[in-house]
Amino acid sequence: MAAGSTATKQDSEPLVVLEEFLPYRLNVLAGLTSSALAQIYAERFGLSIPAWRVIVTLGQYEHRTARDMAPPGVMHKSTVSRAVAALEKRGLIVRRPNLDDRREELLALTPEGRAIYEAVAPEALAVAESLLSVLTPQERDTLSTLIDKLTGRARVLAPRDVEEGEG
Repeated sequence: MAAGSTATKQDSEPLVVLEEFLPYRLNVLAGLTSSALAQIYAERFGLSIPAWRVIVTLGQYEHRTARDMAPPGVMHKSTVSRAVAALEKRGLIVRRPNLDDRREELLALTPEGRAIYEAVAPEALAVAESLLSVLTPQERDTLSTLIDKLTGRARVLAPRDVEEGEG
């Protein structure tokens, strides 16, 4: 290029190469993984991703408040609220008074909700294991450590009230 001329965007290197951009790559991985899992819980049980997260949380902890399931940057409280309402309407979860805090209700799986959790959880774990099968045990440990570090840093960088799946 001649001295004094300005380069156009077409003549210069791109500022961002999408396929190399970490947030994009993580989003692609999450999307592909969610699609694989959706074949299990969406097609077989008619559950959305947020509804599945609520079921898994209640399957793991027995009961939780809706607020417990909406930590910053994971699931927005309105997303949790919609999932809870849909699951309650289907008879998969119940609300109980929280004796420690009358402003909140405790959510728990019904026997039908527990049966879905117990049917789907092993299949979801098998998908996760299949995904990880391409890694050595050391790579798995390293990946886990790196995900923890990146998640911690992202929590610092992210706005407080972020809807999941954006970015």
